[in-house]
Amino acid sequence: MKNFRPYLFWFGAALLVTIGAILGMQWVRDHPEHIPTMRFELAHPQGWATHRKLVALASDDAACFAAFDRAEAGYLQRPAIGSGACRASQRMILTGDSFVPTMRPAGAAPSCAVTAAMALWNRDVVQPLAQKHFGQRVVELENLGSYNCRKIAGEQTQSQHSTANAIDISAFILADGTRISLINDWAPGDKRSEFLHDVRDETCGLFSTTLSPDYNRAHADHFHLDMAARTAGWTVCR
Repeated sequence: MKNFRPYLFWFGAALLVTIGAILGMQWVRDHPEHIPTMRFELAHPQGWATHRKLVALASDDAACFAAFDRAEAGYLQRPAIGSGACRASQRMILTGDSFVPTMRPAGAAPSCAVTAAMALWNRDVVQPLAQKHFGQRVVELENLGSYNCRKIAGEQTQSQHSTANAIDISAFILADGTRISLINDWAPGDKRSEFLHDVRDETCGLFSTTLSPDYNRAHADHFHLDMAARTAGWTVCR
């Protein structure tokens, strides 16, 4: 019996390891949003790996458009424009409002990666906060454009707008026609301001960069959102 006890111990240990492995595999299958190596899906909830996956899409045109194809999202892929540091090959326009509210103007055509982030942003941030503060949906987003071949103001670094890897959002239009704009409603005072500040705060970490009127005068009238790739995946939110 004494000689048998070590075998019981190792059998028990092996059994626990096997059960742990099975449970671990099941957890991975159930939570792909946390696993960097599992492909991005628009239907997945946000997880630990979501931002990393979105950044990866910015440099993988085929994988990004395939995510929209799998989600059966209607879109128009715009022709690539520019060259070198100003080449934009992922520009797209969604043809419905299931993933992102109607854009005004309609031709902004941000990159596929930014559009994917906007779909999650709309689902997880914009619409829940609109319901919380106003009891209705956001049906339109006003924007100041996406593609613009230029450097960041006052710097030598190329702007993410140079590859359409950014979008500037200036106002939110509710279902009843109410317009909530950054230039008019950012200052504290009512629920419009509370909504805008909450949107900024809850956007942090989804996009690589989230800049608001609190950042500087150049952003007094819009949110700047981009999917820049940075060392160690750090994000900026101001």
